[in-house]
Formats: sequence, structure tokens, C-alpha cells
Amino acid sequence: MTTISGWGGRVRGLFTDTKGPWGHSGSDGGDPPPDDGQGGPWGEPARRGRRPGLGATNVSAIEDLLRRGRARFGGGDGGGLPGKPDRSLVLWVILALVLIWLVVTTTHSIAPGQSGVVTTFGRYSRTLGPGVSFTLPSPIERVTKIDVQKIQSIDLGSSNPDDLMLTGDQNLLDLAYQVRWNIRSPELYLFQMADPDETIREVAESAMRAVVSQVTLNDAMGDRRAEIEARVAENMQRILDSYHSGVQVQGIAIKQADPPEAVNDAFKRVTAAQQQAQQFVNNANSYALQLHQKAQGEATAFDKVYAQYKLAPEVTRRRMYYETMEQVLSKIDKTIVEAPGVTPYLPLPQVQKPQPPEERQQ
Repeated sequence: MTTISGWGGRVRGLFTDTKGPWGHSGSDGGDPPPDDGQGGPWGEPARRGRRPGLGATNVSAIEDLLRRGRARFGGGDGGGLPGKPDRSLVLWVILALVLIWLVVTTTHSIAPGQSGVVTTFGRYSRTLGPGVSFTLPSPIERVTKIDVQKIQSIDLGSSNPDDLMLTGDQNLLDLAYQVRWNIRSPELYLFQMADPDETIREVAESAMRAVVSQVTLNDAMGDRRAEIEARVAENMQRILDSYHSGVQVQGIAIKQADPPEAVNDAFKRVTAAQQQAQQFVNNANSYALQLHQKAQGEATAFDKVYAQYKLAPEVTRRRMYYETMEQVLSKIDKTIVEAPGVTPYLPLPQVQKPQPPEERQQ
């Protein structure tokens, strides 16, 4: 700071006007040198009859007037025109502006999640991490701050009805999807691609069309969406890495997968019929499962009965006969007749008819 003040004093001394129109003036703004008889300060002949002290008095009054004018308009004691600021003050203002410019262009604060790409005369130099860093002043070195943690997205789809995708079974598909990505290498992202967003868009469309052309329409509209998304993301990352783009693909999300609008209603009816057919198949499978479980239960019960039959065959056979006859006879009307007391005529229809409760009481 002392060196700067010394140079400022020397420059001020060079530019400070210490001469008045009559030569060097004293520190107190004294009188001009006496007239040598050759005339005034501009070579004019001296007028006769002037009093000796009148010229000195007028010159002193003019210098006082100029001094007061310079003080009023920010000037100093040095020479200059009225209203013109002091050159020393202008010099200090210039030095302050230069100092501010140096501080602003050499000190850089990088926020968390950001990276600063430094270029020296437009050529890549290095990458700055989060924190406060210092560089050479601009335009020698410039810093471009890039957010490397922000997840950016691009929405793609068939905005034009004629812009459709062809599936592997020669059907058209109206597809809408979203691409999520972020910056992995800021220096590659800035200098390897002229238009990174447009490049990512074209790569995503190319990868999606390549994958959709290998699957059927039902797969693209059905349960294989997750597989399609994973394959598209993998293909995109491989292509972008070959471009040295510095971009990391975070994922693909399919938002819409429908047939063309002209045949959309027919496809909906076909889909409804397929769902109904699948429902019938599910019901049949459920009924078959029930029968299977029931048969297994009966087989298990038969195995238990067979185990008892092997232990006591005669008793088990008689018990099974009684249980079977009980199940059969309990569901029909019957008349039991002992063989020795059978009469020649028996009114079986009347006997089989149940009598009303009132007749029984009588």
C-alpha cells in the first residue's frame, strides 16, 4: 500500500499545474514578478498612467477567485480550469475500480453440488471443486459454474400423430416417455458437444426406436415396460460415452404406450376381450384347484380307512356297510317288514304316506 501511495504522489506531482499565467506562483498565491518595462504577461505594452500596485492587486484577486472555484468543484490547490476535478482524485478512483475488478475476477465461490470449469484464454485448464478458489484475473482466466448434481429431464413423445414407432410384429405404437440425466464430467459437457440437450434428445429417440422394434405391441403395452426402459437407458449410456459427452443417464420412464388414435377404440375392445378370456381361464384354474384339493382330502381319508381295515377287516366291512346304508336310506321313504310275518296283501301306498298331525291325535 505504501508503494502505491508513493507512485500516486509521483503521478500527481507530474500532472499538478503549479504555474499560473505569469510563471511560478508562491505557496500563498503571491504577486506576479514585477514589470520589466517590456509589457504585460502576453507581451502587451504597459499602459502609462497606471498605479504601481493596481496590477498586482487585480492578479491576486483573480487567483483567489480561481482557487475558490476549484475548491467548490472538488479541485485542489493545483492549476486547472474552473469546474475540472483534481487529477489525483481521478487517479484514486481508477485505482479503486482496478482493485475491485481484480477481487471480483480472481476470487470464486463454488457452491456444494457445483463445479467450476476454468479456461485460460478460452482453452480448458482445470476444474474447481466446491469452496473458495482463486484464479488469474479476467480475461486471462474465466470460470464457468455448472450444477453437476441437479437431475434434469427431457419429455419425448409423439406430439405429431404421424410420428409413431414400429414394433417387432409390424404394429404402430404411440409412445411418450421421459429421460432423466445429470452432468458427470462438466469439462466434457461444455466442450465435447455443441448442443448437449439436442444431442441427448436425438440419442434417446434413436435408442427407444431400436428397442421397440425388437418387441411386440402387447409387450410394449403390457408388463415388459420395465425391461424396455432398462434397455433404452443402457443403450443411451453406451452411445453418450462413445461421444465423450460427460452425461450420466439416470433412467427412462414410459408415460404412455397406446396404439394409433384411429384404431385405439378397436384395440380397447380387443384388450377387454383378452382380459375377459383371461378371467375365465383364471376361474377354471381356481375350480380345478378346488377339485384337486378335495380329491386329495378324500384320498387321505380312504388311506386312513384302509389302515383300519387291515387291522380288523370284518368289523370295518360291516361298519362301512351300515354307514353306507344309513346314508342311502335316510333320504327315501321306507317300510321295514320282517320275513316271518309278511301278509298276503299290504297297502304299501297308504303306509308310505305320512299322516297329518291332526289325524294322529284323533
